[in-house]
Formats: sequence, C-alpha cells, structure tokens
Amino acid sequence: MSKKHPIISVTGSSGAGTTTIKNTFDQIFRREKISAVSIEGDAFHRYDRAAMKAELARRTETGDHTFSHFSLEANELKRLEQVFRQYGETGTGQTRHYVHDEAEAERYGVPPGHFTAWEDFSPQSDLLFYEGLHGAVRSGDIDIAGYADLKIGVVPVINLEWIQKIHRDKASRGYSTEAVTDVILRRMHAYVHVICPQFTETDINFQRVPVVDTSNPFIARWIPTADESLVVIRFKNPRGIDFPYLTSMIQGSWMSRANSIVIPGPKLDLAMQLILTPMILRLVSESKRA
Repeated sequence: MSKKHPIISVTGSSGAGTTTIKNTFDQIFRREKISAVSIEGDAFHRYDRAAMKAELARRTETGDHTFSHFSLEANELKRLEQVFRQYGETGTGQTRHYVHDEAEAERYGVPPGHFTAWEDFSPQSDLLFYEGLHGAVRSGDIDIAGYADLKIGVVPVINLEWIQKIHRDKASRGYSTEAVTDVILRRMHAYVHVICPQFTETDINFQRVPVVDTSNPFIARWIPTADESLVVIRFKNPRGIDFPYLTSMIQGSWMSRANSIVIPGPKLDLAMQLILTPMILRLVSESKRA
C-alpha cells in the first residue's frame, strides 16, 4: 500500500459484473477530474487464445480437468504483483491488452485472441485502477492484495453469476449453453480456492441478490433485472462509515448487520457514488500531501 501512489482494485468472477462497476468508477474519475491509469486482469493471462486451448488439451490428457483462466498458474500474477508494487513506489508501470473480438481488433490493430505489446503507463496519474479476476489474491508467495489501497469485491449470488455469464457468452461470443456449462464446471475448483478467498481480503463487497426464482440458472430465459434484485453491501471495517446518512439518502435501504447495508437493486449506482467518492477523494488528497 502506498500513500503517494494509491491503487484501487476491483475483483470478481467472470460474469460477476465488474465491467459495470468500472463504469461507475469512470464516472467518478471524470466528474472529480482524477487521472486514473486502468489495467485489465485479462492483460495478465499467461496464454493467448491458441496457446490456452493447447494447454487445456494437454492438461486434460493428463487427467487435469480443473485448469482454467481462474487458476493461479494460468496467469502472470507475479508480474501483476510487480506492477502493483512498482506503481505504489514510483507511479510507473506497464500493461497491455488482451483482444477479445473484432471490435477490439480494429481498435488495437491486433487479431482477436492475441495480446498487444507491453506499454508504459501514462505519466502523472493520480491512481492505478485494476479490474479483473485476481485483484485481491493472497496465496503462497503472491500478495497482490497487500499492495492495493482500496479493494472492491463484486459478488452476485452464484446462480445469478452463472445466468449472467451464460447470457453474455451466448450473446457476445456465440457459445452454446452446454459449452458455457463446461467452462463453469472446469473453473469450479479454482473458483472455490482462488476466487472466493479474495472476498475476505476486500474492503467492500457488493453482492446482488435476485428476488425472483433463479434455482436453475441453465434454463433461465433472461437475467433478473435491477428492479428484481437487492444488493448487499458489506464493509470489512465499518468504522467511519456513516450508516444513518446512507440509509437516509438511499430510499428503501436498511442495515442487516453492523457492517452491512441492503439496498434496492436500482440504487446501486447511487450507493456506489455516495460510498466510493469520498474514499477516492481521500486517497487522492493523501497522495498529494505525501
């Protein structure tokens, strides 16, 4: 952690909704005139699309049916930790992009399924913003969590997460339900041992809970809407959080525990603005004083 060069890390599983949360952060950065360097978790995958397919085939032949992008060894996590450490110390670092589709290929000039070249961060940034799968990992000799100043978890209940992933992958990537189900099953071991433990490291968790039946996510025709959801917001350390202010500002909200507030689904963006804006401004203010 660094007072001079703060780092915000948003972590969540595939289909959790981290990209939506990133949009709210972008609004805050733009409104408050904060210069943020953004990096994506996918940039730190160890393999491009073809190499990952080959590695999956190799491991399957050896009887390993748990290897996936969630796995520690499928990612350059020591490099990600190094980027966090370097930015915290000097405000510098490097990142790249993983190109997912033709639209991104046109933007970056690299075919889908490949990485762009590593590039230096833009100079004179106020903070580093990470969004991806492994932003709060603490395992063995890897301690990414230890270098982030504000860690956010995006954790919809698992059936909702699966529904969101199935619909996204079918719509944007052309996968069948069966293919997405196979991916979910392969990822389950790492989900339990890599993804879930991060949410004990995060400072705030946002968990969307549908109030409609999602008991069989593999046949759900649509994703539950915000109006059909509640969001549980859990603070690791509730000290300093003005819960009476939040419940008065967010209509329909209430406290469920001493460190948790429940809000109507459509109020998520408002809640994030109210909660995160002062935290971000405090990080930037402290960095400038340092």
